[in-house]
Amino acid sequence: MDEAMKALQSDLKSLPKVVMIVFILVYYARFTSSLLRSGLPRFLSIVPVISILPIIPFTFSMIHFRGISGFFLTWLCLFKLLLLSFGRGPLDPSLPLISFISLATLPVKLQEDSKPKQLTILSPKLVISTAIRAALLSVLFSIYSFKEELNYYVLLLVYCVHIYLFLELVLSTSAITSQLLGMELEPQFNKPYFTTSLRDFCGRRWNLMVSAILRPSIYEPAKIYFGPLGGVLAVFLTSGLMHELMFYYNNLRKPTGEVTAFFVLHGVCVVVEWWWAKYQNWWCPPRVFATPLTLGFVAGTAFWLFFPPLIRGRTDEKVLAEVAAMMTLIKETGKWLIGSGN
Repeated sequence: MDEAMKALQSDLKSLPKVVMIVFILVYYARFTSSLLRSGLPRFLSIVPVISILPIIPFTFSMIHFRGISGFFLTWLCLFKLLLLSFGRGPLDPSLPLISFISLATLPVKLQEDSKPKQLTILSPKLVISTAIRAALLSVLFSIYSFKEELNYYVLLLVYCVHIYLFLELVLSTSAITSQLLGMELEPQFNKPYFTTSLRDFCGRRWNLMVSAILRPSIYEPAKIYFGPLGGVLAVFLTSGLMHELMFYYNNLRKPTGEVTAFFVLHGVCVVVEWWWAKYQNWWCPPRVFATPLTLGFVAGTAFWLFFPPLIRGRTDEKVLAEVAAMMTLIKETGKWLIGSGN
C-alpha cells in the first residue's frame, strides 16, 4: 500500500511533464505535416514522433498510468499520425491546434455538422452517468476483499466486469473533456451483452475505437493485397500484437504470445463464421442461444489465453493495491477540502 501510494504521488508529479512532452510532439507533427505533402516525405518527418510515443508510458510507475497512456499514445495517437502521414484518417494540419491535439491523443471526433464548437456546458446526464460508473466500480472493488474466497473462474468474471466498467469510466472522463471542447466521444462499447455472433461482438459492439482505427490503417491496405478475409486476419493479428504491448506496459514481463494467439484465434473464427453465414440455408442458432454461446466463447477463450499472463505476473494484485492507494488519496483530498472550507 505504501509503495503504491509513493508510486501514485510520483506519477502525479510526472504527469504535467508528460503532457507537455506530448503537446510538443503532436505540435511538431502538425507543423511538419503542414509543410510537406502526404506520403514518404511527411512520414519521414513524423518518424521521430512515432518513435518516442511508445517510450513515454514507461515514465510512469503505476500500471493504471502506463496502461492508459500506452493506449492513448501508442495505439490511438501513433496510428492516427501514421494515417496522417499518408493523407488519411481524422487528422488534418489545417485544424486548430487544440482540436488537432485532442483528436490525436483522445478518443474523440469532430462534430459532423460543423467545425469544432466553442466550449460548452457539461451535460448533467454525462456527469451523472460518470458518477454512476465510478460508484459501480467502487462496489466492485469491495468484492475484492473476499478475493481469496472466490472461485477462480468467478474471479475472472469479476475481472471482466472490472475491465468493462473501468474502460467505461475512463471514456466517460474523456467524454467530459470532449464535450468541453465541443467535440464528440468515439464510442467504445455498444451493449456487448446483446451480441449475436463473434463478428457482431468484435466489429460492432466491443472496442469500437480500435476497430475504427484499424479499419483504415490495417484492413483497407491489407484487403488490396490479400482480399477481405486476409484483411480481417491482418486486423486481428495487429490487434493481438498491440495487446501484447499493452500487457507489457502493465506487467513489464516478457510477452508470451498468448494474447496474440487469443486474437488470432478470434480472427480465424470470424472468418469461419463469415464463410458459414454465406450459405443462407445452413443452420444458425436463434438469438436466444446465439448470445450466450458467443459470450461463453469469448469468456472461455479469455480465461484460457487472455487473463493468465496478467495473473501470472500478479498484475491483478498490483492493480488492486493501486486502486486502494487512489481511493485513499481521494478520501484524504476530500477531507482536506471539507476542512479548508470550514
